[in-house]
Amino acid sequence: MRTKFYTYLSVVLMLLLSAGIAQAQDAQVSGTVLDETGMPLPGVSILLKGSTRGTTTDLDGKYSITGPSSGVLVFSFIGYNSLEENIGSRTKIDVTLSPDVSNLEEVVVVGYGTQKKSQLTGAISSVGNKEIQELPITDARQALQGRAAGVDVTQAGSKPGSAPQVRIRGRRSFNASNEPLYVVDGIPTVGGLEDINPSDITSMEVLKDASATAIYGSRGSNGVVLITTKRGNVGKTVVSVDSYYGLNQELGRIEVFDGPAFAEYKRESRRATGRYPEGPATAEADAKIFEPVELESIALGRSTDYPAGLLRMGNIQNHQIGVSGGSDKTTFFVSGNYFKDVGIIYNQDFTRYTFRVNLDHQINKKIKIGTSTLFTSSLRNGENFNPMGGALAENPLGKPYDDNGNLIFLPTTDGLRTNPFAEIVPGAQVDETKRYRAFTSLYGSWEITKGLTYRLVFGPDLNIRRNGRFTGSQTNARRGGPPTGSVDDRFNFNYTLENIVTYNKTLNSVHNFNITALQSFQQDRFEQTTLSVQGIPAPSQLFHRLGDASQITGANTQLVEWSLLSYMARVNYTFKDKFLITGTVRADGSSRFGENNKFGYFPSAAIGWNMHQEEFLKNSSKVDQLKLRVSYGSIGNQAIVPYQTQALLGRTSYAWDVNTAAFGYRPNTIGNPDLRWETSTTFNSGVDFSFFKGRVLGSLEYYVTNTSDLLAPQPLPNSTGFGGFTTNIGETQNRGIELSLSTLNIEKGNFTWSTDIIFTRNREKIVSLPNGDDIAAGRFIGKPLTVFFDLKKIGIWQTSEKDIAAGFGDKPGEIKVEDFNGDGRINSLDRQFLGSAVPDFSMGITNRFAFKGLDFSFFIFTRQGSMIRSLFHTSNNNLFGRYNNLAVDYWTPNNPTNAYPRPNENQEFPKYNSSMNLFDGSFVKVRNINFGYTFSDVTLKKIGFSSLRLYSSIQNPFIWSEYRSVHKGVDPETFIDGEQGVEAGAITANVTPPVVQYTFGINVKF
Repeated sequence: MRTKFYTYLSVVLMLLLSAGIAQAQDAQVSGTVLDETGMPLPGVSILLKGSTRGTTTDLDGKYSITGPSSGVLVFSFIGYNSLEENIGSRTKIDVTLSPDVSNLEEVVVVGYGTQKKSQLTGAISSVGNKEIQELPITDARQALQGRAAGVDVTQAGSKPGSAPQVRIRGRRSFNASNEPLYVVDGIPTVGGLEDINPSDITSMEVLKDASATAIYGSRGSNGVVLITTKRGNVGKTVVSVDSYYGLNQELGRIEVFDGPAFAEYKRESRRATGRYPEGPATAEADAKIFEPVELESIALGRSTDYPAGLLRMGNIQNHQIGVSGGSDKTTFFVSGNYFKDVGIIYNQDFTRYTFRVNLDHQINKKIKIGTSTLFTSSLRNGENFNPMGGALAENPLGKPYDDNGNLIFLPTTDGLRTNPFAEIVPGAQVDETKRYRAFTSLYGSWEITKGLTYRLVFGPDLNIRRNGRFTGSQTNARRGGPPTGSVDDRFNFNYTLENIVTYNKTLNSVHNFNITALQSFQQDRFEQTTLSVQGIPAPSQLFHRLGDASQITGANTQLVEWSLLSYMARVNYTFKDKFLITGTVRADGSSRFGENNKFGYFPSAAIGWNMHQEEFLKNSSKVDQLKLRVSYGSIGNQAIVPYQTQALLGRTSYAWDVNTAAFGYRPNTIGNPDLRWETSTTFNSGVDFSFFKGRVLGSLEYYVTNTSDLLAPQPLPNSTGFGGFTTNIGETQNRGIELSLSTLNIEKGNFTWSTDIIFTRNREKIVSLPNGDDIAAGRFIGKPLTVFFDLKKIGIWQTSEKDIAAGFGDKPGEIKVEDFNGDGRINSLDRQFLGSAVPDFSMGITNRFAFKGLDFSFFIFTRQGSMIRSLFHTSNNNLFGRYNNLAVDYWTPNNPTNAYPRPNENQEFPKYNSSMNLFDGSFVKVRNINFGYTFSDVTLKKIGFSSLRLYSSIQNPFIWSEYRSVHKGVDPETFIDGEQGVEAGAITANVTPPVVQYTFGINVKF
C-alpha cells in the first residue's frame, strides 16, 4: 500500500512539475509583420503550430502571442507566402511576408462566395481598408472616386449628409435608374449607404461586366458594389480607438459686385436706355435712380457682403471604439461610432450614431451561424435649405441692421428682396430630417458533406424617416405672410431571403469545379404620409402641432409594394489553374412587370487563360502574372416605378349642383401590360499583369455594352387626354477602356515610394430612337443620353459691327450667337450640340511614401472634357440693374469686351442669355494630403499601448479649373445625371460651396 501511495504521489508530482516547467517555458513573443514594401500588414494570422492558439496583427501589423521555446509560429495572409519561425529564446520576432504573386492566391469577394484572384474571369475592381480610411468621409461611396477604374463618382457641393452620385461604366437608361446595386455583407440594400459607417468597412469590390454582375440579375444591371464589414479573429481581445477632428472653410466664393461696383452697374443699365447720362457719375443723376438708403450707402462708402454673413467655420469629427477578438468557436467585432459634420452655412449639419455587432459562431464541425447587425440614428438639418442664392442677389447698398443692431427685414424698398440674414435667425427656418435604421444579415451554414454546403441568409432592413419643415413669417418665402409647416413620414421595410447551395470538387488534381445554385426572394413595402399647413399660431410649435394651424394645404398617404423572385446557377471550372471558364444564368421575376413579361432570363459566359502558367513563361524572371479574360452576357433592368403596367385612377371633381362639388375618379395613366425588361449585353476583354516581382502590376479592360428596350415615357397627343405612357423605346451603347496600375518605384532601406493610377474613359451614345432625334426630350442619335443643345455664343456685338448686328435684330453690346444654318436669322434652328456632362476621361493618382515610422501620401483626381451648365450664371447674371449680379466683365462703349453683354434695365434677362451659362467642366483636384507617424515598440511599451499612430490630413486644398479661374465659378464638379434636385451637369447658386478641410487624428490599440 505504501509503495502504491508513493508511486501515485510521484506520478502526480511529476505531472505537476512538468506542467509547471511547461508553463515556465511559455514566453511572451511580440513583433511586427511587414509587407514587401516595408508597410505594416493588418489581419495576418499567427498560429502556434500544432495547436489552436493564435492571434492576428492589428492595423499597424503588430501582434503578441505566448508559446514555448520549442514552438513554431506560422504566419499566413491571403495573397502572401506563409512563413514559419522558431521561437527559441526570442521574445521579439519581426517578419516580412513576400507576395504570392506566382499563384495569385489573394481572395476576392465575388458575390455569393469568394474566388482566388487568379481564377477570376470577370471585371472587378477592389478598394481596401487603407484607401477608405485615408479620407475623413461621410459616405463610403466617396472612397471610390479615383480609386476604382470604370467608376464615376461625383459630389455636388459640401452640404453635410449629402450623398455622392455613382455611375459604373456610364449610363444606360433614360428613365430607369442608373444607380448601381449595393450589397452589404451579402444583403442587397435599398435604403442607401449614408447610414453605413465607413470605419466599419474592410473592403469594397466593384463588379462591372456581365460575367461578374449576372449573378445579381436585374438588380446588377448598373454594376454592383459589394461591401464587406469587419469581423473578429481568433486571438486576444483587441480594443481600438479611432478619432479625428477637423475644421472646414470655404474653398472659394461666388464673386458678386460690392457696393461701388453695384452702383456703377446700375448706372450703366440706365445709360443703355438713356435714363442716365454718359460719362462720370454725378450726385444729381444718382438721385434720380437710387433710393435714399442706397444714396446713403454710396455717401458713407457702406457695402454689405451678404454671402459672407451666411458663412462660418465648419467642423467635422468622428470618434469610434471597436472591440474584436474571439475563440475557436466564436469570433466577434463590436463598434460604436459618433460622427458630426457642421457645414459652413448656418442651419446645415449632419449627426450620426452607429452601433454594429458582427458575430460568427461554429456550433459544431458542420454548422455555423452568424450575424451582421447595424443600428443607426441620424439627424440632418438643412437638407432642403440654402439661402446662398438669395444672398448673391441682394443689393449690397441696402442696410441690413438699424442703428441699434436690430435686423431690418427689407434692407431696400424692393418687396421681392428680403434680408438674407433673416433666413438664419434661430427658428425662422427649420428643416430637420431624422432617420432610424436597423439593417441585419443573419446566416446559417451547413456543410452537408465534403465540398457540399448549404447557406441560408435572411436580411431584414427597416428604415424610418421623418422630415419636418417650418418656414416663419419673416423669411423670403413668406414675406410677412402666415408661417407654414409640413411633415413627411416614411416607413420602409425590405427583406431578402436567400437559399444558396455550393459544391466544390477537384478531379485528378487538375479539374476544379465550383457550382453555386441560388433561390432568392426580395420584398419591399414603402409607406408615406405627408401633411402641410399654413397659419401656425405660435412659431415655437414649429411642425409639432400642425392641427392647430388655420389651414391644411395638403394631405396625402401612399403605399408602394414590389417583390422580386430569382433563381441563379453559376459554374466555375479551372484546368490546372491555367484555363478558366465561368457560366451563369439568372432568372428574375418582378412584380413591376405585367403578366406578359413577368420573368427575364439573363445568361453570361467568360473564359480566362493564365498565360504565366505556360512553360514559356513559367520560369520568367520578369513576368509574374499574365492573364487574358473575355466575357459576354446579358443583364436586365427593372428599376421603374411600380404599377406602370396598370391603368391608374386619379380623383376628379364635377359640378353636382350650383354650390356643391362631387368627387369621383377618372383614368389618370395608361397602363402597358407589355412592358419588357431593359436588357444590357456586354462584351468585356481584359488582361491582368504583374512584372518584376510585383513592382508593376494592374489590369487593362475594354468593353462594349449595348442596351435595348429602354424603359421611357412616350408622349401622346393632348387630344387623347393623357400626356404619355411608359413603353420600351430605343437603344444605347457604352464603350470604354480602363486601366488600374500600381508601381513600387523605390524600395531602399527604410524608404519606399509607391504609386497607384486609375484611368477611365467611357463613351456613351444613343444608337436608335423610334422616331429619330427627339429634340423636345433632348435626345439625339449618336450623342450621349443627355446633352447641352443650345445657341452658341461667339462673342458680343461691337460698335464696328452695328450694321451686321442690325441684320439679325441685334445691336452693339448684346450677345452674338452663331448663325448655325447660315440663313441670316437667329432662331431655334440655330441650336446645336455643344457638349455633355460626360467627361472624355477621369483619372486618379495616389502616391505613398514611407520612412521608418513616418508616412506621407497625396491623392490627385481629375475629370477632363466635360461640359457644365452654371445656372447661377443665368439666375444671378440678369444684368438689368435691379438685383446684385455676378462680378462679370460686362460690355460698355468704353470696355468693348467679348465676355458679357451690356446691362439693360429694360431686359429682365439678356437676349440669348442661356448661351452664357455653358462652360468647360474640366478640373484637377488635390483630394487629400496625409501625413502620419507610427510610434516605435520602445515607446509603446512605456505607455502600455500595442499601437499608436498620429496623423494630420488636408482635403481639397487645391482646384485647378478654367471655370474657377476665368469664369468666377467655385467648383465644376457636379452630377452627371439629374438627382437630388440637381439637373444633370448643372450647378446652382444654392449648392453649398466646396470646403478645404484640415483634420487631426489618432489611432490607438491596446
